[in-house]
Amino acid sequence: MRLPFLFVLGTVMIDAMGIGLVMPIMPQLIVEVQGGSLASAAIWGGILSTAFAAMQFLFGPVLGNLSDAYGRRAVLLASLFVMSLDYVVMAMAGSIWLLLIGRIVGGITAATHSTAAAFMADVSKPHEKAANFGLIGAAFGVGFVLGPLMGGLLSEYGTRAPFWAAAGLSFANFLLGLAVMPETVTDKNRRGFRWHRARPDSALRAIAALPGIRPLLWVYFLYSVSIYVYPAIWSYFTTERFGWSPQMIGLSLAVYGLGMAAVQGGLIRPATRHLGERTTIVWGMIFEIVSFLALGFLTNGTIALMLIPITALGAVVTPALQAQMSRATPDSQQGELQGVLAALHALSMVISPLVMTTVFAQFARVDAAFYLPGAPFLLALLLMLAGFVLFLRAHRSET
Repeated sequence: MRLPFLFVLGTVMIDAMGIGLVMPIMPQLIVEVQGGSLASAAIWGGILSTAFAAMQFLFGPVLGNLSDAYGRRAVLLASLFVMSLDYVVMAMAGSIWLLLIGRIVGGITAATHSTAAAFMADVSKPHEKAANFGLIGAAFGVGFVLGPLMGGLLSEYGTRAPFWAAAGLSFANFLLGLAVMPETVTDKNRRGFRWHRARPDSALRAIAALPGIRPLLWVYFLYSVSIYVYPAIWSYFTTERFGWSPQMIGLSLAVYGLGMAAVQGGLIRPATRHLGERTTIVWGMIFEIVSFLALGFLTNGTIALMLIPITALGAVVTPALQAQMSRATPDSQQGELQGVLAALHALSMVISPLVMTTVFAQFARVDAAFYLPGAPFLLALLLMLAGFVLFLRAHRSET
């Protein structure tokens, strides 16, 4: 299963690159095609990110349910092929509206995170799920490294060069999957496709009805909204607060992605084995709370870089939460569960960029009544605290 694992992890990595690739170049790209100031570019950046995330919200459950019915292989391969074409369109986009269309299609094709996670659930024993979901998170972290790094480095050749590179990677991974990807959905774990179950609201109700799942879904959602403050405003925050260049932004995001990959690919296994999933989640959320508080008031770019490894430790939360929910879900609903989680994550990507970029724009204006570019991190802190309290109460009620 080594090559199929590499293909699935590569798909997740490329999905993550679709988010991170545009971060270092987005301020300059929007100004290039639209004009205006950095503050107005931040608003358009939020709209583009929201469009991408809205499609993931709508289509995550659809692809998850399709993969439960027709298999993981077909869904992953079709999505990758369309993704490669979409990057070509983005590379040639000459207006903000074509960029918007490209992000809409990209959001649909990148909604395969749920299918990749369902594949991991198919091939994992119960005690292996947290570690294997950690591999999914690690692949996302690697993509989060390569995307901004590629975007930053290739920006020297123009704002379109990163998209051409991503198109080539997507198509190469499609060819690999065509050759090596097996099908893990059999008659034993196959579930018929029904459109009403593929709607986000219907899928959410079906999964939330499972014992003990509902409060964990809320925790997952609050965590996702707060953590998405990083990709939502990092480029704008570091440009305004520290005067960083696209190359420096790409480097900082690469450091964060490497830390995230190391935590989810390596640390999650010993952490859950020695501490247990509950304590691992608690400590991960504490690390994020401390990081948000610091970034809210930080004025030194060097200290911000030094804080990144501490921030990355919070990445243990997602795979540990996924493992808890996956064990409580029947085998025939693993794709549906992962589709719901993908939809919740995508909904957070709809909400967070709009809210965080708006808060940033209000507090970073020249004429702001109270100048505080780090204000979005303080809002994220409040959301993380709410999820933290809810998680503690949910586990207390089970004991």
